[in-house]
Amino acid sequence: MSRAPDLAWTVARAHLARRRTQNVLTVLGIAVGVMVLIAALSLTNGFTRALIDATLRASPHLSLTAYAPSGRDAGLEAEVRSDPRVAASVPFVGDKGLLTRPAGEGRAAGVDFATLFGVTPAAAEVLDLRPEEARLLRELGPGEILLGEALARSVGAFTGDEVRLLNSTQRRASLRVAGVFSSGNYLIDSGYAFTSLGTLQTLQSTDNVTGYQIRLHDPDLAREVGQDLTRLRPYAPLPWQDLYGTLLDQLALQKRVIAFVVFLIVIVAAFGIANVLTLAVFEKTQEIAILRAIGATRGLITRVFLIEGAVLGLGGLLLGNLLGLGISLYFTVRPFALPGDLYFITALPVEVRPTDLLWVNAVGLGTTLLAALIPARRAAGVEPARIIR
Repeated sequence: MSRAPDLAWTVARAHLARRRTQNVLTVLGIAVGVMVLIAALSLTNGFTRALIDATLRASPHLSLTAYAPSGRDAGLEAEVRSDPRVAASVPFVGDKGLLTRPAGEGRAAGVDFATLFGVTPAAAEVLDLRPEEARLLRELGPGEILLGEALARSVGAFTGDEVRLLNSTQRRASLRVAGVFSSGNYLIDSGYAFTSLGTLQTLQSTDNVTGYQIRLHDPDLAREVGQDLTRLRPYAPLPWQDLYGTLLDQLALQKRVIAFVVFLIVIVAAFGIANVLTLAVFEKTQEIAILRAIGATRGLITRVFLIEGAVLGLGGLLLGNLLGLGISLYFTVRPFALPGDLYFITALPVEVRPTDLLWVNAVGLGTTLLAALIPARRAAGVEPARIIR
C-alpha cells in the first residue's frame, strides 16, 4: 500500500517521457492562455485605477449635502477636523448654469453648460490638482472662475477672458477666467468650473452653503465615514463610489467579460491535455491491462493519469505565470503609448493583483485536472481479462 503512490508516479513519468513533443505543445498552449489572461487582467486593472485616480483628482472622496440650505455648521466642521480619517475638508455652494463668451475679433461666440462649485481656498487641499492649478484655485478672488480644460475649449474662453453666467435661478454675472485645470477625465474637464464661495453666495443672495466636500486618507472608507458623520445630522452623504457607481459597474463588467473571453484559451488548452491523455490510454491499453492483472487498483490507474494531467497543467501554469508577469513588467517599464487626443491617459498602466494571480492559477489548475479526469476514468475502466485475451 505504501508503494502505490511511488508506482503511480513512476508510470506517469514514463508516459510523459515518451510523448515529449505533444507534452511540450500542450504545456505551451496552457502557458499562452495563462499569460494572456494575466496580462489582460493586469492591463484592465491599471486602466481602471488610472481612470479612478483621474476622476478623483477634481472630485472629492465624500460630499455631505444639507437636506435644507443653511449656514456653516460649526459642530460638523469640528467633528470633521478631529476625524483621523479625514485629510481635508471645505464648505461649498453648488449650482448649474450656462456659460457664454461674447463674440470677439476673429472669434465666434461660445456657449456651454457647467456645474459650478463655489469654494474657499481650502479646496486646493481637498482636490488633487497639479501644483499650478491648485495655486489658481487657492487664489480665486471675487468674480473669478476656474474652468475645466475641455469646458474652456468648448466655450472658447481662456485665461483673462470674460464669460457671462446665467445660473439656475436665472441670475446673471460676469466672471473673469483665472485659468484652466485638467484632471485627465474628460467628463469632469468638460463640465466642472470653480469660483470663490462668496461669488456664488452673492449670486444666489444667500449666506447658506450646500454642504461640505471631504478628502480622506483612504478613499475606500468614503461610505463608512459618510455614515459616521451624518448619523445624527441632517446631511446626506455622497461617497465617490455612489457618484460614479455606473462607471465602476461598467469597468467591473468590462473586466469580467475580458477575463471570460481570454479564459476560453485556457479551456481550449485543457482539451489538449484531455486529447494527449486519451491517446495515451489507447496506446497503453495493454500496459494498463497488465498492471491491473498484477494487482493495480482502479484508483492507482486513475492517479497515474491525474498525475500526468497535473504535471502538464502545473508546467503550463508556471510558464504562463512567468510570461504573464514578464509582459506586465515590460509594460510597466515601457508603457504602451496611447494617443492623448483620443484617451484621457497617454500610456496604458499595469497593475498586477495577487488575488487575480490566485484566481487564475486556481481555476487553471482545476480546469486541467477536470480535463485529465475523463481519460483517467476511462483508463481505470479497462478490463484486463478482455484485453489480454
